[in-house]
Amino acid sequence: MPITDFLERNAKIYPNDTALVEVNPDKQPQRDMTWREFNLIETSSAGEKYRRELTWREFDIKANRFANLLFTRGIKKGDKVAILLMNCLEWLPIYFGILKTGALVVPMNYRYSSDEIKYCLDLADVRMLVFGPEFIERINAITDDISYLSDMFFVGKQNDTPEYADNYSQMTYYCSTTVPPVELRDEDDAAIYFSSGTTGFPKAILHRHKALVSSCYTEQKHHAQTKDDVFLCIPPLYHTGAKMHWFGSLLTGGKAVLLRGVKPEWVLQTASDEKATIVWLLVPWVQDILDCIDRKELSLDDYTLAQWRLMHVGAQPVPPSLIKRWKAMFPAHDYDTNYGLSESIGPGCVHLGVENIHKVGAIGKAGYLWETKIVNENGEPVAKGEVGELAVKGDGVMKCYYKNKEATDEILKGEWLLTGDMAKEDEDGFIYLVDRKKDVIISGGENLYPVQIEDHLRAYDKIKDVAVIGLPDKRLGEIAAAIIEVKEGMSCTEEEINEFCASLPKYKRPRRIIFATVPRNPTGKIEKPRLREIYCGGSLVEAQITG
Repeated sequence: MPITDFLERNAKIYPNDTALVEVNPDKQPQRDMTWREFNLIETSSAGEKYRRELTWREFDIKANRFANLLFTRGIKKGDKVAILLMNCLEWLPIYFGILKTGALVVPMNYRYSSDEIKYCLDLADVRMLVFGPEFIERINAITDDISYLSDMFFVGKQNDTPEYADNYSQMTYYCSTTVPPVELRDEDDAAIYFSSGTTGFPKAILHRHKALVSSCYTEQKHHAQTKDDVFLCIPPLYHTGAKMHWFGSLLTGGKAVLLRGVKPEWVLQTASDEKATIVWLLVPWVQDILDCIDRKELSLDDYTLAQWRLMHVGAQPVPPSLIKRWKAMFPAHDYDTNYGLSESIGPGCVHLGVENIHKVGAIGKAGYLWETKIVNENGEPVAKGEVGELAVKGDGVMKCYYKNKEATDEILKGEWLLTGDMAKEDEDGFIYLVDRKKDVIISGGENLYPVQIEDHLRAYDKIKDVAVIGLPDKRLGEIAAAIIEVKEGMSCTEEEINEFCASLPKYKRPRRIIFATVPRNPTGKIEKPRLREIYCGGSLVEAQITG
């Protein structure tokens, strides 16, 4: 059963039920104006209204119309069509419209520069591009270089449409709403995602249809989603994490809300207004919400949140101290975390489970429909408690790195995917991340795992965020440096940090303290390659923890 069948099924069973909602806090109406009154304001631009929504029938119709438009432009099974959009109501119907043609959908990071956009379009052999108003200048800069594209579609106001593109809404308006007669099989290629390297150029990850379907079942199993659940989605849809969490809503026919903004008051207000039951957050957003409440900038009495049953966090190691703070503030919430990679179709190949709150700090055990093992450099399983590289196996494992056999052979060992993450397993079978294999610091012959030092430092109440990297040292080879972002309104000294770290073994203590902002990418991962470039001019590597 291809994933497009789930959409068509929902359109038949729940035609008039809300499938998707888009909320734009910057366009918030006056509080005495009802949403119905506000939505009578006409607009043709994606993302201009405060609140827009689609039923399942409308969702499917829009996907069919775009698929049939693509057919008129010569798209056929196996072609590649790229999406370069901010989260918006059009995103997922466009995604499914591409899949319905049998073409491969190629989601692109909205932070890409013009050069990176061109690189990814070239690498993935993209034939068509769909883009939004935020990217006009970046596309303008490379139009001559991507003239090989047969078509470009612009999602926005008709009057803003560049001369080299067609307007998406105008072109699809009169297209057929019939389901395209394309046979899709589990082994067919479905999508190309890009590795989430925060600098440098990413690799293209090729996934099959069976991987998308597998992620639907994994997500729904883990979080027990039902038709009545409302999923609040904030991270970018180009990333496997956000989309594959939404796949649980697709499987059950539940409502999902796309929030275009991450301010704490926006998150709580939208969860309240839309009656969200499941909210997926990243570590920085959790910190920001708690800090705002602690500073009394927000009051929980102003929101209706009793229906919110599950908060889950992914995309990077989660500090246990942070979850203890959250549970103290929201004791009725279940908590969960997932681990995954874009190479393993996003979150879920390892899963903690709401029943395992006593194991906060672990990423969990093998997820539903997944297998895991921890291996040494020879690929042999290590003993419990020993550190090795985490490997995963399941239908969600990528087919390959597109047009990169050497990189594929490095991490695909038969049906097993080497994640590049160092981990260990406790006596109960729970897996704990130790660090990225490439991030391990070797100082005076000792292996230092930055995540362990970061977890210790995050417990200090003045620290908002922290990243530990290795800096070159003539005597020790490398030393651990802590880049520390202090909470708003607070001050901190190097002496305080050194005193707080006195309880660590001496070799694990950071030898350099740097007070600065800790950069994170849109999926919440610390941009360590960028930090290494800033502070030591080191070579750039890619981080692949996703979630």
